Amino acid sequence: MDRLLEVIKQAAKEGALVLYTLADPSMAEAIKMACDFWGVPCAPVLRPTVEAIAAHIGVAPSGIPRSSPSRKGQLTEDYFRRIEAIDFTIKQDDGAQPQNLNRADIVLVGVSRTGKTPLSIYLAQKGYKVANVPIVMGVNLPKALFQINQDKIFGLTINPVILQAIRKTRAKTLGFDGHTSNYAEMAHVRQELDHANQIFAQNPMWPVIGKFVISFFCSVFQFNLPSWKPSVRYFFV
Repeated sequence: MDRLLEVIKQAAKEGALVLYTLADPSMAEAIKMACDFWGVPCAPVLRPTVEAIAAHIGVAPSGIPRSSPSRKGQLTEDYFRRIEAIDFTIKQDDGAQPQNLNRADIVLVGVSRTGKTPLSIYLAQKGYKVANVPIVMGVNLPKALFQINQDKIFGLTINPVILQAIRKTRAKTLGFDGHTSNYAEMAHVRQELDHANQIFAQNPMWPVIGKFVISFFCSVFQFNLPSWKPSVRYFFV
């Protein structure tokens, strides 16, 4: 509470506006009174939303802060670890910030639409920091990929027929057509997959896995992925 009062006093000095969201009604009221006392304009940001939801579902807010020991499902180290993993994974999507690949627990490599992003987010929700790197013909993979621990790199592959169907749907969503892009043409799809397979063959330490297999193993078998390596080279779904 003392820290909040310091913030309000500073806001009064600088003529600032205070926006706040506090679960504890008594603390929220204390902040409102302090702002009024020092002449600081203020507003409870989420109160209208919370009150609207409460009225709609017929359940009153508990008024217990998430971090309170008396609240079920309080914030834990595991919670913050998962949040950190999700934040990292989003920032590393689609080959972004390759200098951070060494910080990843898992690195997924594959051509476009093999499920790198959704699988990355899924694993991040389990607490793994995941980076994904696209394989694009004519574009070299980042040097950092070959400088990190190769045991945490997984290649993603997919049946070309399924990949073509996924790309056709994606192309339609983006407004592409066959006259302006070969993105979803079977010949191009096979060419990209062949190119990816050549890269995988040159890097035999990378297991090559069908896009649904890792999530299946995570949810059903609870494998410790960073230390797990399959005994065979390819998995298909």
